[in-house]
Amino acid sequence: MAASPFIQEEEYAGGRFDWGLWRRILGHARPHRTWFWTMVGSGVALAGTETLMPLCIAWITDEAVAGRADAAFVMYAVLYGVLVTVFSAIVWLFIRAAGRLSTGVAFDLREQGFARLQELPFSYYDTRPTGWLVSRLTSDCTKISSLLPWFLLDLAWGSCFLSGIVIAMLILDWRLALWVLVIVPPLVIISWYFQRKLLQSSRLVRRSNSITTGVYNEGLMGVRTTRALAREGESLREFQQQSDDLKRYTVRNSLQSAVYLPCIISLGAVGVGMAIWKGGIEIQLGSDLSLGGLIAFMQYAVLFSMPIQEIASRITDMQAAQAAAERIQTLIETVPDIRDAPEVVEAMGRATAGGPEDGGRPDISSIEFKHVDFWYKPEEPVLLDFNLRIREGQSVALVGATGGGKTTIASLAARFYEPQRGEILLDGVEYRRRSLHWYQSQLGVVLQTPHLFAGTIRENIRYGNLDASDAEIVAAAKLVNAHAFIEAHDGGYEAEVGEGGTRLSVGQRQLIALARAVLADPQVFIMDEATSSVDTETEQLIQSAIDTVLKGRIAFVIAHRLSTIRSADVILVIDHGRIVEQGSHRDLLDAKGRYWRLYTRQEAEEEGARHRPGT
Repeated sequence: MAASPFIQEEEYAGGRFDWGLWRRILGHARPHRTWFWTMVGSGVALAGTETLMPLCIAWITDEAVAGRADAAFVMYAVLYGVLVTVFSAIVWLFIRAAGRLSTGVAFDLREQGFARLQELPFSYYDTRPTGWLVSRLTSDCTKISSLLPWFLLDLAWGSCFLSGIVIAMLILDWRLALWVLVIVPPLVIISWYFQRKLLQSSRLVRRSNSITTGVYNEGLMGVRTTRALAREGESLREFQQQSDDLKRYTVRNSLQSAVYLPCIISLGAVGVGMAIWKGGIEIQLGSDLSLGGLIAFMQYAVLFSMPIQEIASRITDMQAAQAAAERIQTLIETVPDIRDAPEVVEAMGRATAGGPEDGGRPDISSIEFKHVDFWYKPEEPVLLDFNLRIREGQSVALVGATGGGKTTIASLAARFYEPQRGEILLDGVEYRRRSLHWYQSQLGVVLQTPHLFAGTIRENIRYGNLDASDAEIVAAAKLVNAHAFIEAHDGGYEAEVGEGGTRLSVGQRQLIALARAVLADPQVFIMDEATSSVDTETEQLIQSAIDTVLKGRIAFVIAHRLSTIRSADVILVIDHGRIVEQGSHRDLLDAKGRYWRLYTRQEAEEEGARHRPGT
């Protein structure tokens, strides 16, 4: 169950705060620019309001000490009341703006991430478990969207407020202000040191969290197998190992944060203490600074550490979130290996209405493999110099030992993968020069283990053609011999299939998947061992349906039970990516070669099973 050996985790160079990355992340806020600028403007206005408040207090204090209660005193008091009211309004406004921005960014990140996952080729999923991908679109997106608005707000507010405090202190007493500013150099050094440590540890946390999520998801998906094999203890130990790693990295990250923030706070307190000490001496020596000015200066000295603490805290949070930002942004920016070439995109833009590139339906009369080489790993070739031509109305059955390349041939034909060398031609045109979406919309694929979506039987069949009417859905079900069992099922076409179709038998799921494929009315059918996991009665139903739906279409049939492919036009025996025998069922039996040996051995095994006691 352990997922870690199979997960390809991206490695990122450097340990510094990546402003370039965050600029790209910030681009996701562009559609919500109104709330973005409202929030930034609120931060700036809040900083200005807070900067003025100590000055108002100083003016009021000086007026009171002087014993004056004139119009100026009243004006300062009213101004302070106005500032307090404005302060409250701004706080309400930026909280609302930050909430809207956070929600919008989270929505856009998840939408773009999910859209990219729909475009990525099968090879992307070969090394990334479902849980790993789920973590990208859940915890990573949440972490970024929840921190980004508040980081921007604190950056705008903190920098403006800090600037206002420094300017105000310099105006009140520039010599005293220098005593407070002496903490800035050590502050920069400490921040530089800790940001590297925090970034490294946060990457380990995010990586470990991804692996843990993958293990957890895999454990849920395989819970029946785990229970059947009595491996609960081993599975728990594997999960605990990953959880322990996550705990260790999280504690390390939290400890670094716990040390960093007190250092910043302590430096701020040192600056305040030095200002109070020096200010007290100056007052005793008869400084020009008034009592109100000294009170205001002390307030500024105390407030001086506040924006520093907030910005430092947000930087710490962003350091932790940078690993998540790297992962989600890398996912969004991943360029699919299998995509339309630039010239195809250009041709699609010029295509006339009804042409093949913009939704028309020209007939696919042939598919041809010419000198095709393919491998998943360069050192382990699957196909070498593979050649095959199949015409409209023909069905080609692929048989042979497991790992011989049968499913690879079908996947290449469907353009789920593309050959490293050689060509695959559609009517003489290399299929990479045709629209990927157009071609794959002409495919009907039925796998050995069909996937049904949570919902009703009707909804799952309609997935093949979302515009299909109820009558067309019933017609497709009847064509594949699924209508009888659907009608007999509680709820009929409105019956819930459960997650992954768990409320139906394997054979029933297969028939629904076949009906779904038929409803799409594809020109090319790919059947990958569609009858290998069903009982004999259901196999006969499926086989009868297959013989009906394959007529007039190009068909690739991968079969384990050789009795199901006797009607195929051509049978290819594949061994290590090469065709070692080909011909019709009768011709291959007469040749008494490898196919004959496979067929007769399987017939004998099935005959023995039928006569075995208790079966």
